Order: sequence, then structure tokens, then C-alpha cells
Amino acid sequence: MSENLPALLIVVPLILAPVAALVGRRDLSWAVAAAACWWAFGAALALLRRVQAEGVIRYELGGWAPPIGIEYRVDLASAFVALIVATIGAVTVVYARTSIAQEITEDRAPLFYAAYILCLTGLMGIAITGDVFNVFVFLEISSLSAYALIALGHDRRALTAAYQYLIMGSVGATFIVIGIGLMYVMTGTLNMVDLAERLPAVADNRTIPVAFAFLTVGVTLKLALFPLHLWLPNAYTYAPSAVTAFMASTATKVSVYLLLRFFFTVFGFDFAWVGMELHRVLMPLSVVAILAMSLVAIYQTNVKRLLAFSSVAQIGYMMLGISFGSVLGVTAGILHLFNHALMKGALFMAMGCVMYRVGSVSTDRMAGLGKAMPWTMAAFVLAGLSLIGVPLTVGFVSKWYLVQAALEQGQWAVAGVVMVGSLMALVYIWKVVEVAYFGEPDPDHELREAPLGLLVPTWILVIASFWFGIDATTTAEVATAAAETLLRGLP
Repeated sequence: MSENLPALLIVVPLILAPVAALVGRRDLSWAVAAAACWWAFGAALALLRRVQAEGVIRYELGGWAPPIGIEYRVDLASAFVALIVATIGAVTVVYARTSIAQEITEDRAPLFYAAYILCLTGLMGIAITGDVFNVFVFLEISSLSAYALIALGHDRRALTAAYQYLIMGSVGATFIVIGIGLMYVMTGTLNMVDLAERLPAVADNRTIPVAFAFLTVGVTLKLALFPLHLWLPNAYTYAPSAVTAFMASTATKVSVYLLLRFFFTVFGFDFAWVGMELHRVLMPLSVVAILAMSLVAIYQTNVKRLLAFSSVAQIGYMMLGISFGSVLGVTAGILHLFNHALMKGALFMAMGCVMYRVGSVSTDRMAGLGKAMPWTMAAFVLAGLSLIGVPLTVGFVSKWYLVQAALEQGQWAVAGVVMVGSLMALVYIWKVVEVAYFGEPDPDHELREAPLGLLVPTWILVIASFWFGIDATTTAEVATAAAETLLRGLP
């Protein structure tokens, strides 16, 4: 089984997705989804350990040798991202059992779990495939299922949000497939390793920079880099609580990985950074994203919307690290993929707890929740401390690496932006804390703590945010090794 693990990581959930839809009962479909997600977690963890012990894993699908056949290629970067997706998927599916029971009707629940498994499968497939057209296929699997998941929100505005995401996501996917097509025309191959070897010979042809531009725009739209982020706030705000927690922790992270894979593996550092000078675009956009989106978050009254704009700012941190083009900078970006998944997942889950009991996440309805829902609000506060970047949290680890990467290149102003972004995060997190702990509760509404089915997954992510903040050795080592692999290029 271990030899076929790369294929089984994708095949097992892909088979279980229609099973979840066909069983017809909420509890049975949830059990199928839980089995798929926890299988994926175990397989992804085993893959990461194998890569650390043996090096890059290459798996030929159907026995067809690349570049003719499709190849799964698992290195440290792809294994790490697949593990992030699988971990969040496994924790969120536990959370979803209670959350979805309230937010989605009985007859739609099996369809929800089927779409959830498909989204998980697509995201993991993007991470481990070594074929650029296969990337597009998995991207469409994850995107189409994500549109459906968002549309299942109980608020009618969820349909509008899903439609907006569908339009912008389709534009991004079109740009990506055009870029892939142009590269195929020039090289005659879709295999990443083969592309990396053949592209330098045709790099002087203007078709390759055009392909690079199409891919850059398409991927940055998918990852919601400012100003291509317009689909994200509504999608996160009106989607079911479990969907928001899952997507905020995984979808944009996988798109960031995709950008890393295209820029460093396929095109190579020399072409992307030296030839196309990509850092001159990424760094200013990242800085603006951090400052502008944090400012917008401060003025939000819907906390899910506040956290959505915060996510755009956090994507700015990831892209800022990547824009340095150094091992330390890329390490910071990859590390923040994992760290942000933990803390933002916990924050959105905490808001899901509030939605479960209050029926709203507006600050106007959250007065006094610190006493009425102490465990929920404590989770929000602790995850918020991580988002701010307080020492002993994963957020501090990410920002410490970012500041080091900035100072390494003499970018004192950029290091200052990281610090200012942390202060702005303090403002919008405190805004919620002040209402919850110092506001007067409505005497007409008797509130109580969220059920354990919601609190336990939330606190798992909160504890992980501190665990990997206090002992960041493992994650930092994996992120550093992954960064070195990406910058070194394919063997």
C-alpha cells in the first residue's frame, strides 16, 4: 500500500464522494466524509514522513512513464501543503457534523458532504501532481465543489457570493489554462520536470513571457491577492460556518503553493525573478494588501466579513515573504501557509459557535458573550493573539521570519509594514473582544455555551496554534527544506 500511497491519497476520497451523496442520510453521509478526511490525513502524514526519509517520491499513473503519462511528484513542499489541507479537512469535518445539522436541511446534507470531499480531493491533487494540465483538472474539481458549498449557505446572499466567485474563478481558471496551453505549444509537454528542462531553450520567444503573465494573473486571482480579491469577502461571509473555516484555511493556501510551483519549479528563479522581475509587482501589492485590507477590516461590523478582509491581508504576508526570493523569505511564506491555516480556522470556527447560538456574527449581537459563551470567546481571543503575532503563538513565528527576511535584504520599511500590520490586527481583534467582554448583554436573550461538537475542533486548532508557536522546530525545518528545494529547482 505504501508504494501506491500518492494515488490512494486521491483515489480513496474520490470514490467515497459519490458514496456520501448516495447513502441518503445525514449521519451516514457524515460518517463517509469523516472516513475520507481522516484517511487523507493519515496518508498525507505518511507521505510527508516518507519524503523526509527517502527524498522526492515519483509515481507513474497507470504505468505510463512521464512525460507521456501523468506523474504524481511529491517533494517536501507538496507533501507539506497536502498535510495542511488534510489536517484542516479532518478537523473541520468533525466540526461540520453539529454545524451543518443546523445550517443545512436534511435532504441537502449528503450533497454537502459529497462536495466537501471533492473539494478536499481537488486541493490535495493540486499539491501532489507533477503535470500542469492535471493541475487545471484538480483546480476545477476543487473550484466547482467550492461554488456549491458556498451556495448552500442559509442566507440568500450566499447564492450571489457563489455566483460572483464562479465568475471570477472561471476567469482565473481560463487565464491558467491559456498559460498552460501556450507552454504546451512551445514545448510539446505538460510534465513539470520536462517543462523545466525545455523552457530555457525557448525562453527568448515572446510566447513564454505571455504564458507567464497569464499564469500569474490566473493564480493570483485564485489566491485572492489584492486587488484580485473581490470574490473572497462575500464568499467567506455568507458560506456555511464549516465551509468558511475549511476554505479560509486551505483554498488560498493551495493557490499560493501553485504560484510557488509554477514560478520556482517550472519557470525557474532566474526567469521569474531576474528576467521578469516579478518581485517588483508582488512586493508593492503585498504591502498594500497588508495595510489596506487591515484598515478595511477595522471598520467591519460583521465579524466573518472582518476576518475575510483580514485573510486578504494575511495572504499579503505570504506573498511578501515569497517576493523576497530568498530562502528565508520563501520559508516565511511557506511557514505562514501552515500557521495561518491554524489560527484563521480557529477564528472562523469560533464565529461558527456564535452563529450556532446567536444566529448572527454581527458585533451588535455579541455584547456580553464573554460571560455567556466563555469557552467560545476564549478560543477567539487566543486565536486572535496568534493573528496579531504575540510571542508563543504561530503568528509570531511567521512574522519573526518575515522581519528577518526583510532585514536580510535591508528592507527596513517593509519590516515596519509587518509591525504596523500587527498593530492593525490588534485594533480589529480588540474591537470584537471589547464588545464581547465589556458590552451589556441583551436581557431578553438567554444564551449558553456552544456544544462540544463545535468547541472541541475549535480548541484543537487553538492549542495547535500555541503548540507550534512554542515549539516551531518541526514546521520551520520542513518549511526551510521546502524553500531550499523550490529555489534549487528540479533535479
